[in-house]
Order: sequence, then C-alpha cells, then structure tokens
Amino acid sequence: MTDRVSTGLAKLDVMLGGGLLPGTLTVAYGATGIGKTHLGLTFADHGRSADGARGIVFDLNGRGDSQQHDEYAARLFAWTLKPWRHTVTPMSDPYPPAGEMEAFYSNALPWVGRVRDFQVPTPDGGVEFDWNWKATYNHALYTVRPFVYFHFAAGTRRVVVDGVEPMDSPADSIQFFMFDELYRKAIHRDAETLGMEICLPVWKHRAFIDAHLYDHSRITTLLLVTTEETRLEDLLARKVATGDLGATANTILVLGSERVGNRLARMLCVIKHRGSAMSDEIVEYTIGPRGITLG
Repeated sequence: MTDRVSTGLAKLDVMLGGGLLPGTLTVAYGATGIGKTHLGLTFADHGRSADGARGIVFDLNGRGDSQQHDEYAARLFAWTLKPWRHTVTPMSDPYPPAGEMEAFYSNALPWVGRVRDFQVPTPDGGVEFDWNWKATYNHALYTVRPFVYFHFAAGTRRVVVDGVEPMDSPADSIQFFMFDELYRKAIHRDAETLGMEICLPVWKHRAFIDAHLYDHSRITTLLLVTTEETRLEDLLARKVATGDLGATANTILVLGSERVGNRLARMLCVIKHRGSAMSDEIVEYTIGPRGITLG
C-alpha cells in the first residue's frame, strides 16, 4: 500500500501474507467504535491504486450515517462519499446520469431486526415475507443492482458492507439475509446475466453489455460486523453461531480492546485466512487524524 493513509496498514498486508485475496469474503468483527469503519473505508479507497477504481460502500444501518462514513472519507481521503440514487425499473433507461458514477455509497437497504419481524403466518401454518415489505425490498433492488453493476463495469473490484448490528443468532438477522442475497445475486452474479437483467430490452443494450463484461470472481468483499463483545480475548473465544457468515468466509479479522498497564489498547488479530500465509501475531493499532496505524 502506497498512499498516505494506507501505509499505516502495510503491516496488515504482511500479516495476511500479501493482503486479502481477490474474489474472497472477509469478515471483520468488533464492537462499536473499535475502528471497523476506518478499516473498511481505507480498503475501499485503496482500490484507486490497486484496481484503478475505488470500492463501493454499503451501509446497512437503518439510522442514517451513524457510522460517520462521510466525515471519515472526507478527512482521511478527501473523498466526498455521495449516495447513489439512480434507480432502474424494468424497461427504463438504464444508464446513470452525469455525475452518478462519482457516487460510491448506498444506504438503500436500511432494515434491521429479526427476519420474523418482516414475516407473516400463512394459512398452512408456515411463514412468508410480508408482501408489502417484499415489494418495498424488491423496489430497493432497482437501486442496489445498478449500483453494483455499473461500478463493476467501470472497474471497481472492492465492496465494503458496514452497519451490521449484533444478533444472538445471525440466522435470525434480516441484515444477514440481505447480505446473503446481495452477495449471491448481485456481487457474484455473472456480469452478462446481471447486465441483461438491468439493461432491458437486451437487444437495445447488447453492445454495452458485451463491452463491459467483468470477472465477478475477482470481486473482494469486506463485511464489517458489530459485536457485543469488546475485549479481544472474548472475541477470540467467540463461537460461530448458526447463520454466521464467518463460518464460510475466507478471512476473519477481530478487532478488540485489552488493558495494557493503565490504558486501554486496541488490538487486531487474523484468526483465519485460507489460501495464503498468515501471521498469528496480535498487533496493537491506533486511530488518529490519519486513520488506522498498526504498531
């Protein structure tokens, strides 16, 4: 990493045996305020030098930008993090208007809580998603899928998903449901297929679709998950619950705090990194005006 802020994370690349592997999913666990958003925005911004385009940022938090993405991006990277607003309904003009490709942030999926909060009973004793909510969710996808597709077509190869709140059972979380849908049906959907689903009628936009194919298997995703545990030792002992995406992730990072003498220090550790060498070192890091710096 060579840019001004990312040099502070060069040690993390060493710990990961060269960095995150293209096409993989990394989950970073840590309590509120521990530095996950700093880490995610640094990863997204570094796409400029590594991939030729910044990464895109999804905020799944339902309370607006409580993660302070705007402020951090502006202060650390002189990056105005504009929200993507372009919506493509079936058979409408798919192409983003002038300036929209400068929008790398989406908060179009703001739902939090348990899956059952969005479900209703069926006559046969089962449950299904409430049709009104499902319609609203499907309409949000008319914004989300073009956000993903047009940025990938323009060279973006990094995705950061932030704002995932604590849940005793991740399988019960609507946020984990939405991330799984996003990951399988947009981020890692074949470029031609996704393009044909958005750019309708296909015959009219065939040349654009063919000229903007990309390899979805090269897209790297960083999922930031907030935990109730704050201490590093508790995070290291944390069990993987049913539905927890960490079970299938290529890489797991944990960020926690520990007492060091008369102060509370932030610590980072890599606990899983398939496909490459990794360090078992526990490293202290600080967060300052220039972002995260690993000691």
